[in-house]
Amino acid sequence: MPRIGVLFDRDLPPEDLPAFAAAAEEAGADDLWIVEDLGWAGSISTTALALAATSRIRVGIGIAPAPLRSPALLAMELAMLARVHPGRLVAGLGHGVPEWMRQLGVKPKSPLSLLEETIVAVQGLLRGETVTLDGREVCIDGVRLVHPPTVLPPIVTGVVKPRSLELSGRVADGTIIAEGNGPEQLTDALTHIRRGGAADEHELIVFTYLHVNDDPADAEKITGSMVEGQASWLGVPPSEVFSLIGPLDQMPSKVEALTGAGAKTIVLRPLGPDPIPQFKAALKALGR
Repeated sequence: MPRIGVLFDRDLPPEDLPAFAAAAEEAGADDLWIVEDLGWAGSISTTALALAATSRIRVGIGIAPAPLRSPALLAMELAMLARVHPGRLVAGLGHGVPEWMRQLGVKPKSPLSLLEETIVAVQGLLRGETVTLDGREVCIDGVRLVHPPTVLPPIVTGVVKPRSLELSGRVADGTIIAEGNGPEQLTDALTHIRRGGAADEHELIVFTYLHVNDDPADAEKITGSMVEGQASWLGVPPSEVFSLIGPLDQMPSKVEALTGAGAKTIVLRPLGPDPIPQFKAALKALGR
C-alpha cells in the first residue's frame, strides 16, 4: 500500500491551514503537501505552520523554485525545520515556471545546472559538510551549517522533461509527478529517472485530482475548468487526464494502477468544496 497524502490547495485561505493539517492527520493521512506558486504563500512559512499544527504526518514542499533560493539560505531553513520536526519534512525543488522566473529577474542561463548544483549544495550542507562549489550557476565558498539536522530530510524534485527526470534520478531522493499523469506516464518517467542512476529507494510521488461524485455531469461542472487547464499544460485531451474524479468504487483500482506503475506516495488534491470530507471518503474507500 502506498503512502496516501493530501494537498492543501493554494486557493484555500492561509488561515485555514492549521485546522486543515490537524484534520488531515486525524483522518489518517500519511502526508500533507503544500505548493509554492508566485503570488500565493511561501513554502517555508507554510511548511512551518503545518508541521507545528501536527505531530505525526510528513509535510512536503511541492515545490520551491530553485532560482528563487540561495542554496545556503534554503539549507538553513530546511535544517531548522528538520531539527525541530525530525523525520517529518520532505523538501521539493524544481526549475520554477519560466515566465514567473522571468518576471522576478531570476531566470537562469542553465536551469538544469542550477537545479543540480542547488540540490548538491543543499545536500552537502544538510550533511554538516563544509561546502565549496564553483559551479556554472551556484558558487559557495567554504560554508558550513552550525546546526545541521540529525535526520536528513529527503530532497525531491518536481520536474517533467526527460533530461530533468534523469537529473532527479542522479542526485535527488525522489521525484514528484504532476496531476493528470497516469500509469503509462509514470512508467515512462521512471525509465528516465532510472537512466539517471536512481535506486529502488527513489520515491515516486504522484499528485492526482480527487473529486467524489456519482454524477458525471455535476462532476464536470465542478472540475472541468481545472482538468481542461491541466490537459492543456500536459498537451493531451481532457479525457486523457488521469484522476480520481468520480464514484468512490472506482478509486481503489485507480490507486492500484498507480502503485503498480511505481508510485510510492499518492497525494490527493481535492477539487470543489469540503476537501477534508472528500479526503476522508477516499481513505475509507481505500481501506484506511
